[in-house]
Amino acid sequence: MIEVTARYFAAFRERAGRDREHLTTNARTAAELYGELARKYGFADSVTRCKVAINDELADWNVALEAGNEVLFFPPVAGG
Repeated sequence: MIEVTARYFAAFRERAGRDREHLTTNARTAAELYGELARKYGFADSVTRCKVAINDELADWNVALEAGNEVLFFPPVAGG
């Protein structure tokens, strides 16, 4: 188990009802953490449509998480 901070933006923030939270998790990657949070808050978007950053740097969903990481979740952006 590791402790991380999750930060939510836009629709994720609205769905979670908060902009950040500290978590203790067994997730090994950002994708696994997103899966946990999707079940908890009902996030419906797949990781293929979303972006993730770790410690303010855009990252691949399969990067290994480390204790103390700040993981930022960005939902799909519509626009034109």
